[in-house]
Amino acid sequence: MTWTTWGIYVITAAVLAISPGPAVFLVIAQALQGGFKKGMWGGLGILSVNALFFALSAVGLTAMLTASTQLFTAVKWIGSAYLLFLGLQTFFGKGNLALNTAGDKENSYPKLEPGWRLRTYGRGVVLQMSNPKAILFVTALLPQFIRPGEDVVTQVMILGASSIGPELFILAGYSLLAGQLSHMSRRPRFMNVTNKVSGALLAGAGAGLAFIGEE
Repeated sequence: MTWTTWGIYVITAAVLAISPGPAVFLVIAQALQGGFKKGMWGGLGILSVNALFFALSAVGLTAMLTASTQLFTAVKWIGSAYLLFLGLQTFFGKGNLALNTAGDKENSYPKLEPGWRLRTYGRGVVLQMSNPKAILFVTALLPQFIRPGEDVVTQVMILGASSIGPELFILAGYSLLAGQLSHMSRRPRFMNVTNKVSGALLAGAGAGLAFIGEE
């Protein structure tokens, strides 16, 4: 692998990560609800699945998922339905994602629900496992940067780290920006708006999964 090839790959991966999509929507929605840390736990779930996809790609297993159209479609729609469900719950102020205005004072800061780290991480995992964009990246785009005749596993590891590293900082940036608004959003007068925005983002992430690959 040449430095030129690696540089083009990093730029391509960074542009794809920056582009608003289901993963970005999920991170922003979580950060609006619980600040930077909650957004990043969702981001870590997303990046964990990316790492798994790169590992599977090194042994060619992700191609099996892509080759099975029915399985590919089923996984996509399950993830989409889950995110739409969470989005509607939050939009209407129900469920453990929604902020609750009852009994709050102007500057109160409600605590996150028990077990929020695992749940938020799990949402990131479910989203990315269902994301055709992520699956297609390692099955269609990644091979274009692999140099025949050299160790494939080593190349995949380098490209994987070169993708996950920048995406970590990009998702952290989105989470930080949304987290800055979370203090305002926790005030009772803004909570309803925050629930609507967060719910719409989650529903948008679900819809994004549903329509990716339909063109």
